[in-house]
Amino acid sequence: QRRVREAVVSTQSTGRIQSHKGVIGIIVVSQEGIPIRTTLDNATTVQYAGLIHELTIKAKSTVRDIDPQNDLTFLRIRSKKHEIMVAPDKDYLLIVIQDPSVNS
Repeated sequence: QRRVREAVVSTQSTGRIQSHKGVIGIIVVSQEGIPIRTTLDNATTVQYAGLIHELTIKAKSTVRDIDPQNDLTFLRIRSKKHEIMVAPDKDYLLIVIQDPSVNS
């Protein structure tokens, strides 16, 4: 069932998300921080997957420390050049990198 979910997320969602204006790339990362699927080159994928995975773990922990009944559902990071959106799930992270200056 886990592989079926990953396959569905990988094919349907990534195709739909990638078609939006401004989307630079999409990475699906396993719970262990290993990239499962990507639309970016290998070096960029490994860098983003590792760093965003660590940041997401910290953010989840912070949310839980503030309120043990709560959980992280979405993480959005915006810089001058990019916007990184992270949708954590039980089995994976969906990371979308986009150029915020491009109108959707």
